[in-house]
Amino acid sequence: MPAHSTIGGISYSEKGEGEAVLFIGGDAPALIDAFAGGFRAIALDIAAGDPVAQVRRLLDELAITSTNLVGHGSGGDAVLAVAAALPHRVRRIALVEAVPDHDAATPILCPALIVTGKALGPEADALARGLQRGRSAIAGPCDIQSLLGSFLTERLSGFDNRELRSAFGSFMTGVTIVTTAGVDGQPRGFTANSFTSVSLEPPLLMICIGKQAASMEVFRNARGFAVNILSEAQKDVSVLFASKRPDKFEAAAWRAGPFGNPLIEGSAAWFDCARYQVIDAGDHIILMGHVEAFSYSDANPLGYARGHYITLGLEQAAVNAASSASRTVVGAILENDNRLVLLPDATRPSGLVLPEVGRHGHSGSASQLHELLQREGMDATLGFLFAVFENPGTREQCIYYRGEALLHARGRMVLADFEDIPWDRLPDEATCSMLRRYAAERKIGRFKVYSGDHRQGTVKAVD
Repeated sequence: MPAHSTIGGISYSEKGEGEAVLFIGGDAPALIDAFAGGFRAIALDIAAGDPVAQVRRLLDELAITSTNLVGHGSGGDAVLAVAAALPHRVRRIALVEAVPDHDAATPILCPALIVTGKALGPEADALARGLQRGRSAIAGPCDIQSLLGSFLTERLSGFDNRELRSAFGSFMTGVTIVTTAGVDGQPRGFTANSFTSVSLEPPLLMICIGKQAASMEVFRNARGFAVNILSEAQKDVSVLFASKRPDKFEAAAWRAGPFGNPLIEGSAAWFDCARYQVIDAGDHIILMGHVEAFSYSDANPLGYARGHYITLGLEQAAVNAASSASRTVVGAILENDNRLVLLPDATRPSGLVLPEVGRHGHSGSASQLHELLQREGMDATLGFLFAVFENPGTREQCIYYRGEALLHARGRMVLADFEDIPWDRLPDEATCSMLRRYAAERKIGRFKVYSGDHRQGTVKAVD
């Protein structure tokens, strides 16, 4: 049986667990049993007064961050009012045998379903058109529960989540580790790139954390948190805090900040914050912090885009090489079925080269390299920078990427085992030196990026 309770003069019944559905008006109590098997079903008795205030009070008291609303009959007006006033707390709305007046100038952005009999069909269609994501349906009493059940289990967005995540990932960000001290005093932290400054007066910033994160409640209830902006030398620390390892703070160097939150040693900058506001936002919460103390250094920050780490120093080296007065060679170390992809060298009988452009004639570019690969019957993603160096023998600026190649035509390419690379057929020592390093790093599955010349330079572990 549903549990009947009262909070601050607001009467309601509740049964079940899961995503919340709040029924208002009509025979709401009877619907609780029908939906309690898959939802946290709640029937609210709206009293005289402001329905928005009553729903807000009930949600706050029951610790419900967001809910679905179903209004039956006279409850339809209350549902529309709540959806307009509390958009961040309403997931979907359904109106059953209710076509209340709605001002189209007041946006309601959540999915909306209006279910009526034939007599109200035209009015329901008009209301649905006035809602950004509304639709109407004609149904008899026996079909209403089925329609509601289907509607309440639909995805909130019609987008492919993987494609949407990829589109979001096109925006290059920094990488942070967000930390806090729980009520038990234990440090907690996670890697995040959803960080932004908000205000200078007062000094505010914000980060996002998924509601499914194991530490979400710890951060929601903590008195504050710190944002550590990682330097380009801290990729390993980023990976550590993105993992589920329980010993993160034993494996990383850190200290307590002025406001008591953990600060990661070696960060390019840090902000120690007091909790300012917690905002519910879809499948995440937004934590807004008031900056209590901060510090920064000259270290290059670590970047992130399209699922990969980026370092400003190495990317700048590639830009400098491409913009220098010397000819630029752009090439790739590609693998297919665990073998190295090589091409015949047109200038040397029996010679072999890596796929590259710009060796002869004008400087090469990434787009020209893609065109070469297509002509040779290959598809490849050049997502990882591997080396940027000057070849002193030719004075060429060389930029090489690494990646996987998909062969869709058997062309001129030669596939070589890494244990049997034909060193004597390669063009120069610079190419051999680079491939020897690639082969060695490939064995341990940990690649680095080289910047310098073919004999000496800087190697950085960034991917």
